[in-house]
Amino acid sequence: MEEELIDSSRLSLSRKSQLPGTGFFYPDSLDEERAEERVKEAVEDAEAVVIADTDADGLGCVALIREMYDATLDVAAFEDDVARRVERWEADGPIDNEDEDEDEDEDEELPRSTVALVGAGPYSLDDALERVAEYAPEDIDAYVCDLCPDQYEWVEDELAALLDRADSVSWYDHHQWDDETMAAVRDAGVELVVGESDEECSTDVTLRSLDYDFDDRWTELAAVTRDHDLWLKEDERSDDLADYAYWVSPEEYVAVVGAYGVDLPEIVEQFIELRRVEKQQLIDAALDRAEIKQVGPWTVGVTYGRCSQNEVAEGLRERGADAAVVVKPAGSASIRGSDGFERAHEVAGQVNGGGHPKAAGCKPDIYDDMLDYAHHWTTNGAAAKRVILAAFERVAEQVAEESEDEQVAEESEDEQAAEESEDEQAAETADADDEAAETES
Repeated sequence: MEEELIDSSRLSLSRKSQLPGTGFFYPDSLDEERAEERVKEAVEDAEAVVIADTDADGLGCVALIREMYDATLDVAAFEDDVARRVERWEADGPIDNEDEDEDEDEDEELPRSTVALVGAGPYSLDDALERVAEYAPEDIDAYVCDLCPDQYEWVEDELAALLDRADSVSWYDHHQWDDETMAAVRDAGVELVVGESDEECSTDVTLRSLDYDFDDRWTELAAVTRDHDLWLKEDERSDDLADYAYWVSPEEYVAVVGAYGVDLPEIVEQFIELRRVEKQQLIDAALDRAEIKQVGPWTVGVTYGRCSQNEVAEGLRERGADAAVVVKPAGSASIRGSDGFERAHEVAGQVNGGGHPKAAGCKPDIYDDMLDYAHHWTTNGAAAKRVILAAFERVAEQVAEESEDEQVAEESEDEQAAEESEDEQAAETADADDEAAETES
């Protein structure tokens, strides 16, 4: 296959919105080999390792831990890279994310922190744990941040191997854990701290859990990260952090916020503004193809495209949607809720996923071969949309049944209370009759 066919930087905006990025078309085996080699290189001489989600929240945790270990990288080399990218964007226009990553690999080797960063997601957490357990030095300090296993069994063996290897394992998160999984992780020997998912982000949890006196800029970083991660939208700087983390390598983000906190340098702000032009165009494209559906008591906005799901969800909420579904070209989907819909994680749980009440993700198990993906791209995710809307319907049915049960229970309680009241009145009447009879006698 000619590389030009999968180089999304050459695509028109419309086609770029409908197709996945270049990396999607590389076999998983190549990605796995590359990931394993990267983990080995990162952890082999480290004193600590952090397995984290690579969004702004997970990477904020990494920045905190590196600060505690005095292992923050010199930011100068990363700033030079940003300046080169800005120059290329201004001269040649948009560059695909994967192309930028490959260019960074070809550059001279950047310094390596003694606190290694291993990026992972909910579906690759077991692999990350296994690789760190295999390649990390004995008695390393290990941390897991901003990640939650849907079931303990998915990570049981890999976590046990890491516990055997490490001196300590600490886990900081804010997702919704079930009691059984939490208990199992703690019983295995992990220091697990889980914050309230609608009050704290994982950076908050890490900040309050680490035994270190952080200065005020780190408290500010946690607050601004929380603003975006919980979709509070009260601090415009939170969008800068979220976008920057999404668009650059994890090491760059951690180095820059480690050096500057939320007050990003001018060259980084310039880079973000350049990227936002295309970002907004992709958001608009997804909103243009959106549909509004009524499922049970909820209005659901459904769309498809490579885009920023949070901004698209906000646009759908402005159109009256209680919930938003953004199906991605790679096959996954984001589900976003609102004050009127706090069951996103329940819907995702029906379709091979999970998350928060107002923010969740999933990937329907409907792709058996490339023809299924071809159908997915040419129909704007029609099959995935049907499967996810069916999950909404099942959750709506459950809610209706729960409401019915509650109503029956309330009616039963009312009847019982009425009967008790009648019994009490009868007893009072009987007592009054007895008193009257005694008085007459």
